[in-house]
Parts: sequence; structure tokens; C-alpha cells
Amino acid sequence: MKINLLSCDAKRPDRRAIASCIEENSSNIDGSLAGELTDILLEGDPVDIEVDDKNSSSAFRAFRKLDIDYEIVE
Repeated sequence: MKINLLSCDAKRPDRRAIASCIEENSSNIDGSLAGELTDILLEGDPVDIEVDDKNSSSAFRAFRKLDIDYEIVE
């Protein structure tokens, strides 16, 4: 399943937590790429990631917990 991470609305976003969340929930992203994608997201640009269907509900919950707005791309 493809997901667009649109923005992070947290007052004080935790870069390490966001990068870790992206790395854990995506199907093909390592730690360094997750860090780069986190920087892109926090600058205000959307980020596309691929999430396994079996982990999608936990990924959505983790993104909401970090105040990350997302949309599902079919």
C-alpha cells in the first residue's frame, strides 16, 4: 500500500521518532533514507512511502501519534 505523508503538525516534532517510525513501517527504507525523508517532510514537502498491507493499521496509528497527516494512494 502506498501512503503520502503530507505534513507534521507537531509543535516540537521529534526527528528521531519520525525517522524510526518511517523506517519501521515502510517496506524498503533504511535508517539513513528515513532520516532524509524526515527532513523533507519537516520542511513541508510530501513524502511517498510503501507500507505492507499487514502492518497498515499499526502504521496509521503511529503516524497519527506523531501528528503526521497522511493520505492513502491506491
